[in-house]
Amino acid sequence: EAVERPLMRRYEGAAQGRGVAADGWRVCLAHSFEELRQPYGAGDVPLRDVLRHVGLGLRYFRWWIKKTRIEKKSAFIDLLCAVPLQQIYGCPLGGIGGGTITRGWRGEFCRWQLNPGLYHYETVIANQFTVCLRCKGQTIYQQVLSLERPSSLQGWNWGYCGHYAFYHALYPRAWLVYELPGQKVVLTCRQVSPVIPHDYKDSSLPVGVFIWEVENGRDEDVEVSIMFSLQNGTGAKEDRSGGHWNEPFTFQRDGQRVAGVLLHHCPAVNPFTLAISAREKAGTAVTHITAFNPTGLGREVWQDLLQDGRLDSPTGKSRPTEKGEVTAAAVCASCRVPAHGHKTLELALAWDMPCVHFGSKEKLHLRRYTRFFGSEGNAAPALSHYALTHYEEWERKIEAWQNPILENSQLPSWYKSALFNELYFLTDGGTIWMEVPPDCCAEDLQGPAGAGLSHLLPVLREYGRFAYLEGQEYRMYNTYDVHFYASFALIMLWPKLQISLQYDIAVTVVNEDVQPRQYLMGGQTAQVKMKNVVPHDIGDPGDEPWQRVNAYLMHDTADWKDLNLKFVLQVYRDYYLTRDSLYLQDMWPVCQAVMESELKFDTDNDGLIENGGFADQTYDAWVVHGASAYCGGLWLAAVCMMCKMAEVLGDTEIQQKYLDILNKGKEAFERMLWNGKYYNYDSSGSDTSSSIMSDQCAGQWFLGACGLDQGEFEVFPKSHVLSALRTIFEKNVLGFAGGAMGAVNGMRPDGVPDTSSVQSNEVWVGVVYSLAATMIQEGMVEEGFRTAEGCYRTVWERLGMAFQTPEAYREKKVYRSLAYMRPLSIWSMQLALERRAGQAPAPAQLPQGHSHP
Repeated sequence: EAVERPLMRRYEGAAQGRGVAADGWRVCLAHSFEELRQPYGAGDVPLRDVLRHVGLGLRYFRWWIKKTRIEKKSAFIDLLCAVPLQQIYGCPLGGIGGGTITRGWRGEFCRWQLNPGLYHYETVIANQFTVCLRCKGQTIYQQVLSLERPSSLQGWNWGYCGHYAFYHALYPRAWLVYELPGQKVVLTCRQVSPVIPHDYKDSSLPVGVFIWEVENGRDEDVEVSIMFSLQNGTGAKEDRSGGHWNEPFTFQRDGQRVAGVLLHHCPAVNPFTLAISAREKAGTAVTHITAFNPTGLGREVWQDLLQDGRLDSPTGKSRPTEKGEVTAAAVCASCRVPAHGHKTLELALAWDMPCVHFGSKEKLHLRRYTRFFGSEGNAAPALSHYALTHYEEWERKIEAWQNPILENSQLPSWYKSALFNELYFLTDGGTIWMEVPPDCCAEDLQGPAGAGLSHLLPVLREYGRFAYLEGQEYRMYNTYDVHFYASFALIMLWPKLQISLQYDIAVTVVNEDVQPRQYLMGGQTAQVKMKNVVPHDIGDPGDEPWQRVNAYLMHDTADWKDLNLKFVLQVYRDYYLTRDSLYLQDMWPVCQAVMESELKFDTDNDGLIENGGFADQTYDAWVVHGASAYCGGLWLAAVCMMCKMAEVLGDTEIQQKYLDILNKGKEAFERMLWNGKYYNYDSSGSDTSSSIMSDQCAGQWFLGACGLDQGEFEVFPKSHVLSALRTIFEKNVLGFAGGAMGAVNGMRPDGVPDTSSVQSNEVWVGVVYSLAATMIQEGMVEEGFRTAEGCYRTVWERLGMAFQTPEAYREKKVYRSLAYMRPLSIWSMQLALERRAGQAPAPAQLPQGHSHP
């Protein structure tokens, strides 16, 4: 406590006034102090252990100083400088893997993720839409459509009354409705991004479209102009680095013409071009201002628009900015709307950062969209044109996807909102989607031990490489223990990206990295990556992902019990849903290797693995001893799937091997963990081993999703599963926070939350969604919806965390890790519902050439 309390005070002091509720520093110490309370009673802690665990906090602090202050790099988890909560975000713009720009529910552009995995949280005041209304040759109304009253651009008319505006979001679309007070004119701005299931071209495009529907309720015609202004940059200090410039452009193809301004942003690393544009068509005029000063009064822009509802449209490029100078541009679309009539104006925002370096600057990577639009950095006009001429097709496809769910009256409204809006993280999770170089060969990808993955190269060449962060604050790509939950969104909507990701993981499994590294927990030194062990993650955006894996420095994850199992479970789940037999054949040797590696954790040869007495799984601050419901359940599910895969592939020897293990393991699991109502947290007999873990049925969750939960494949007795789920619902859901906040991770049998670790008394949103899916699979549909609803209401309504769903929160409005991967598991609820409705795939068929043994 001598170490903990001053550091906690320092952290909490820094958080004052920023709206930060996260106890980030304690999470670091959770890996030490909280773990320390497990094996001993109060006051019974050996001094050597006190010193060892206090050392973690000090080691982290030294590492943090070195990383952030000396190396000038970002920490993979920054526990001292948490991202402040801002309750301002709305639907992000952009497709998958090309970066995102988030527009808030008040209309501001306020979160930027253009450099891979890096975020800039800044509302850029100059980035606005402004409306000008003219009647009979006179301007009667001109207003910035923003509630802001900034210190810059004071020559503009700010302070739009929010009472007259309404925001709605259903990802990947959003609607902002403006009733212009006293004007009898209503504007509806519909925002569209190309996020379309099973589409591997348009879904990669870095664009967003704004369709402005204008309704004129007046008895006379009105001329309406919408001006879109944008600063060159993202509001970061690089905006003032000098050398940035703008130029007007027009682009015509197939009889369709767009016009706008290109804003060339030229930092030393990862230069990019922003483009604002509008569609020219009969009755619509498009004008522009090439450059203006967004830090001045802005009167020249305002007066230009006020004069005639048009902008001057100068020709030629602007001069490059001087150091310390900022520049902006504007595009204006204008049309005449007849009395009591309706017209549409279409504007777009595109950005072109085709070639990117990660933090190490070792390799140049090409984004997915360059396959279709080139990598020269001149694609912004073509992207703008494509977006403005294809958004109607995108919307038809989005509606065909969403409407069957939206029109299902048996599904609650909150669920429809959560299901689609949680998908924001697939694009806004620091997401990257890269091309494999055309001259790349199998050896380049597979490494020295990768032979045998025969379809690795064809898959990656065709679909590229995909990665997303664990969270916007937890900067590790494809964190695998968490992706296990989130992967349902990928496999259901973009299955080829899940297959590609799995191939990348398989490559790392069969290779090793013998480079030694010291870990913060315990201070032990071990090699970064062991052979035949699934990595924790595929790297830090501040380093070189794919090249150097396992950015996670807290524990040596080679001894984690869940990573290998989660690989096997996903392989069969992917095969079950896609019927990709080539994928299954490639992954089969890898599955055998990781399971063989996992077998060493069955120390007593009873068919059941044991946890190692430390936090050795995704709950990385919650210690487990001996057999456990979570890891033991995942193990038995993986063993069952090994039997099924062996059957499908005709490998009778392996099938029999794992069938024997399964029969032994099932008996041991029931004997050691079943207590008559639920499965105990672990078998240690400690004070908390009888805790009720909300995630105790994770193995059953995956088995049920794959149709392996009944008949000959029943691993866990159905009566036990139902009893456990009912106990969780009674204790962890209804018995926690009045049943209104989802399921707490750990609950004591007497109805008090388990406070033995920092994570046991948290609610993990993604775990709750997977728990709800398990309930639905088992016929507890009403209970499943009630369980998940608590999370939705808490995050999206009570805490105001729209489009930044955190990993965890506690009962008293304390949260951790904003904008997190795991809540994508809500798509497993949809799979469960579809299976119940008979819409999901039947059990997988045998590939051609194979027969049952």
